[in-house]
Amino acid sequence: MPVDGRARDALLDRRRRGWHGRVHTTLDLIRANPTGRIALKIFIGILGAIVVTVGIVLIPLPGPGWLLVIAGLGVWAVEFHWARRLLAFTRRHVNAWTRWATSRSLGVRFLLGAVGLAFVSVVVWLSLKYSLGIDVVARAMHYLTTH
Repeated sequence: MPVDGRARDALLDRRRRGWHGRVHTTLDLIRANPTGRIALKIFIGILGAIVVTVGIVLIPLPGPGWLLVIAGLGVWAVEFHWARRLLAFTRRHVNAWTRWATSRSLGVRFLLGAVGLAFVSVVVWLSLKYSLGIDVVARAMHYLTTH
């Protein structure tokens, strides 16, 4: 498939913008071939599914579960329009929440932090209790009553 002058200039402009431009150029070159386009969609689909699946598994456990789900969505957004829209929706709402939380008084932000810390503590406790069989609260209560 021949590339006209404007398309070639656009590719060269992207190449000049550092690693981000090189990634776009590489993806454009892969998409230029019908077999490459299909292979790229399959690869991105499988890679995104793996990252999202690991993230979903980690959501109830201590760790970066939601971060991995959003990262997997970012991987899918390379090739899938629905993922780009969902990622933009997520960004808008996270930014709106961040703006709202930072515009509140120090007391409200402290309360939000305390609620978040309590939530994470309960998730860690339940994760340890039901996945590893370690009841940290029961052990702490036993220790306090015996010492």
